[in-house]
Amino acid sequence: QVQLVESGGGLVQAGGSLRLSCAASGRTFSSYSMGWFRQAPGKEREFVSVISGSGGITYYADSVKGRFTISRDNAKNTVYLQMNSLKPEDTAVYYCAAQGRSYYRDNDPRGYNYWGQGTQVTVSS
Repeated sequence: QVQLVESGGGLVQAGGSLRLSCAASGRTFSSYSMGWFRQAPGKEREFVSVISGSGGITYYADSVKGRFTISRDNAKNTVYLQMNSLKPEDTAVYYCAAQGRSYYRDNDPRGYNYWGQGTQVTVSS
């Protein structure tokens, strides 16, 4: 099993910044691609970003490109999501997830086996 715990969410004004952290258990953390997803009330779970196990490859949803940055520190078993220039439409519960099925595309939540409990991000206008 892989256990994931998110932190860093909160309330911020539009234009502000937050950094989310996801701490993972296990000694095989570096073998997993790690993704961030978000879900607003009444909406589908939405892909945000993903990073390869080594940290060398990243992808972002169009809605966050240029504003969000994903990174990881495998020595600390932690993945981060730096969120800048936040907008009210970024308001959601943010989840980190560990990828376990390479059959699916990176932005498909079905490709992720392990999920954190989520952390709330609220951006006021």
